[in-house]
Amino acid sequence: MPIVLDIDVMMARRKLTAGRLAARVGISPANLAVLKNGRAKAVRFTTLEALCEVLDCQPGDLLRYVPATDDDPEPAEQDGREG
Repeated sequence: MPIVLDIDVMMARRKLTAGRLAARVGISPANLAVLKNGRAKAVRFTTLEALCEVLDCQPGDLLRYVPATDDDPEPAEQDGREG
């Protein structure tokens, strides 16, 4: 996926565990794991805002663009469904 969330980097810098971050942001640990592991299809601005507030950072510290390569499978090919 071309957009990568670097939540784990900021968590390490702030010395926060996933459970503590999830509680302070107001999301479940499972939802935080989805964001951290790149499985999220979208992020609510309210969640992004809360992450930035708790991690004391800017959205650009959490988000980065990584261009797709020709080797990357199409989204429909990844999960076996068509878009």
